[in-house]
Amino acid sequence: MTKCKRYIKLIRGFVMDTETLRMTAIVKDEPKEGFSIKKKTISTGLQQGEVLIKVQTASFCGTDYHLYAYDDWARQKLDLPLIVGHEFSGEVLKVADDVEGVRVGDIVSAETHIICGECEFCLRGEGHICENTEIIGVDTDGSFAGYVKIPAMNCFVNDENADPRHLSVQEPLGNAVHTMAHFPVKDRTVAIVGCGPLGLMGIDVAKAYGAKKIIGIEINPRRKAMAADLGADVVIDPKEEDVIERVLSETDGRGVDVVGEFSGNKSAIQQAFKYVKPGGGMSLLGIPAENIEVNLADDVVFKGIEIYGVVGRRIYDTWHEVRRLIDEGLLHLDKIITHTLPLKEANKAAEIMGSGDSGKILLTPEEDDYA
Repeated sequence: MTKCKRYIKLIRGFVMDTETLRMTAIVKDEPKEGFSIKKKTISTGLQQGEVLIKVQTASFCGTDYHLYAYDDWARQKLDLPLIVGHEFSGEVLKVADDVEGVRVGDIVSAETHIICGECEFCLRGEGHICENTEIIGVDTDGSFAGYVKIPAMNCFVNDENADPRHLSVQEPLGNAVHTMAHFPVKDRTVAIVGCGPLGLMGIDVAKAYGAKKIIGIEINPRRKAMAADLGADVVIDPKEEDVIERVLSETDGRGVDVVGEFSGNKSAIQQAFKYVKPGGGMSLLGIPAENIEVNLADDVVFKGIEIYGVVGRRIYDTWHEVRRLIDEGLLHLDKIITHTLPLKEANKAAEIMGSGDSGKILLTPEEDDYA
């Protein structure tokens, strides 16, 4: 055994024999905008089926921004105080005695939806719509911390040679893959509505799947440029031109075969129903803040379109597809990751995301965050 391996073994042994670990944690503890940065302790004791993970990378999500802003959704959903964060990767430090398939030393990413495995939907292989779903960092303490405990069944074991910068973004990438994989896009025209971090991933995935033409719809200048750089053939700014008219002109008056809706914007969604092609498909991931009026007769029934609501990732089919796309070098995640900040700058990450002037933002714990 090398000196390095002996040292690692000794460190892990020390961790296993310690009752609690100190760590930095990003906490939502007050009913107002912002997060608190606090020193917390976490017990190394595990329940059955659980693992203890040392967080190596985390990434900031739109959901985290809702928690930061403490908007209506967050007020209704959260039980304060709560350690936030759910997109992450890390090293497994300890496993419960009944855990199989996950070992100490594994580098894992997390499926953030904790499902029951017993309801009607789980039993028929549709755990992504489990009726008892809990979300890490929303319903349970999350991963913007030095350490986190989650069920072993939520661990996705990564290849030891994988790029560490890409591991925490596999969870949101899974959302984009789920959105774009539901309808066939090879040799078809695709509209990506909203080119934030997930929409940019949607463009990247649609390109990897061989879409004939990709039309991005976005108002933010930086994100418009990123969409074009990732392979969007056309990027339309709704503030500068009529989206419906331009999409139809780009598709010989027929409309697009597939819409990937990432924006949640009421007007953008209503427009999409007008330019989706008869017989086309709409995958809806964005969450609208208000009710949306749709002409069901003309824009759905008589056009014969299909509408698919996207919830998280199909567990674990989507994860294996994410790995395939990454392993085959079909994606360009380094173009989508625009910022890397220390974990303690989570509030700054929220401000950057709120400005719209970013792609994906990574957070990395520093040495003193583990003590």
